[in-house]
Amino acid sequence: MRLPNARRAHVERRKVTEFLLSFANPRGRPKAAFFASFGFNIDCWQGFAAALRHQSESHEVVAVVETAYGTRYYVDGAIETPDERNPRIRTVWQVDHGTDYPRFITAFPRKR
Repeated sequence: MRLPNARRAHVERRKVTEFLLSFANPRGRPKAAFFASFGFNIDCWQGFAAALRHQSESHEVVAVVETAYGTRYYVDGAIETPDERNPRIRTVWQVDHGTDYPRFITAFPRKR
């Protein structure tokens, strides 16, 4: 199964600039270090957002969980990176009740 309406997936700027690529955020710092080590940076956050969307379109959903807010989808697979090493990550997306497009929740490294 693929992420429903993956082509319409939304990645909020704040999720990227204030968390995933932010060394200033204590909780996000380890993820920022991971993604920066593959060439992503906060100045080019749109490229990172595009890579997250592409990852969600290119790989199968590995788990689906119903929450109080909507349906959450977990997608495992490689992400295309600036340095072309393309690590395996998990992205988490949610289709909120009353919508039909996924919004980005988070991403983190996965072991092979």
